[in-house]
Amino acid sequence: MLKGLGALGDMAGMMKKAQEMQTKMVELQEELNTITVTGESGAGLVKATATAKGELTGLEIDPSIFVPSEKEVAEDLILAAIKDAQERAKERSAEEMQKLTGEMGLPADMKLPF
Repeated sequence: MLKGLGALGDMAGMMKKAQEMQTKMVELQEELNTITVTGESGAGLVKATATAKGELTGLEIDPSIFVPSEKEVAEDLILAAIKDAQERAKERSAEEMQKLTGEMGLPADMKLPF
């Protein structure tokens, strides 16, 4: 299409690729809001659910951890489950970004968004 234009043709191709990437990034950001991950602690006594963007959406706590004398243990388990969910969200987000960069022919270790 723009073969005879040399560098200008290359620029047009790069602009098209950039627009495609921007569209896919927007789609991915929306998808990350719908992907959920679950972190847990205490062998599943506390489970935290979050979106792949890291937003906490749910917390499930086994009532057996609510022993008044072990308040700190319950708090630690809750925090650990939330941190686990956030870490899993971060990992899942990175996986999805790597898929996108691979589809676009970009290096796997390229950090997006810029």
